[in-house]
Amino acid sequence: MRKPRDFDAELKALGDKARGLKSRKVQQLGEVVIATGADALSVDELAGALIVLAETKEAGKREAWAKRGAAFFQSRARRNAPTNDRNTDGPPTQPSGAPPASSRKGAT
Repeated sequence: MRKPRDFDAELKALGDKARGLKSRKVQQLGEVVIATGADALSVDELAGALIVLAETKEAGKREAWAKRGAAFFQSRARRNAPTNDRNTDGPPTQPSGAPPASSRKGAT
């Protein structure tokens, strides 16, 4: 005899997963706004620009914007990727770019 499914637990798990995905989407949208420099715009300006983008039905414009966005993220990925021509003589840095705690003044 098979064990009966707990539909309530499955629905709760799906709801939790959906909330997590929505939260991650909102966080990533905020990261995109900051990465592009759009956080310097007022909320009204940003909302207006997004409304115009969402209302645009011209495939050519949307495709051009998509290409520009893809190029933006590809250039950021290249800038953030480790390269072999960096100066490796100094102490290694933290991922944030800060020097390790042992090399800071006053560290013991």
